[in-house]
Amino acid sequence: MAKFEKPKALLDVPLHYCPGCTHGIAHRLVAEAMDELDITGKTIGIAPVGCSVFAYNYFNCDMQQASHGRAPAVATGIKRAMPDNIVFSYQGDGDLASIGAAEIVSAAARGEKITVIFINNAIYGMTGGQMAPTTLLGQKTTTSPYGRDENIQGYPIRMVEMLSQLDGCAYAERVSMHNYPNVLKAKKAVKKAFETQIAGKGFAIVELLSTCPTNWGLSPVDALKFVEEKMIPQYPLGVFKEV
Repeated sequence: MAKFEKPKALLDVPLHYCPGCTHGIAHRLVAEAMDELDITGKTIGIAPVGCSVFAYNYFNCDMQQASHGRAPAVATGIKRAMPDNIVFSYQGDGDLASIGAAEIVSAAARGEKITVIFINNAIYGMTGGQMAPTTLLGQKTTTSPYGRDENIQGYPIRMVEMLSQLDGCAYAERVSMHNYPNVLKAKKAVKKAFETQIAGKGFAIVELLSTCPTNWGLSPVDALKFVEEKMIPQYPLGVFKEV
């Protein structure tokens, strides 16, 4: 009988994430992909600024900390200096879509052979629950207490759709982690993103719709429902580019 075990690419340490946060699931999916592709020993991860800032304490591979939003630039430098290594960045929506928007667009436009794991929970998690570029219309945050208004704050940005239009982007998919069937789909997408880099095809990004029960003010169960009922209609799941 098969035994369910912790991936070897994850260190045996407790995670710091809030109850119901799906960062832990995303970490496991990344680690499982590394194990299955047997790339842990030559993988370098870029830790962001945000809730997942301590990713360097969790993955059993070389890790590099980047300034807020600069993970794609750091990943670019490492991959170009060490092209035989596998390089991935792990970023939240504030890190990637706000302060790091220029870096992620530039990396995709250049076709940098890196893998980007993009966690979209529609809010700034670590710094107090402010509105993010991905915050939904009507969603209340500390900086949009009456709900996001398109006439004031504009519309949510669909990052994967936007990046998929760039010629340098080889693979772009959006998945969710709100239930088991979708977690299985997310696992395949994360693995595909690493395989795209291994094949040398170009820039690859997987967006994972995630929960933030603490800043959403919801229970873990209701947060999963929020992803399914509110986030997916705004951020439809699927493959947006594959070459």
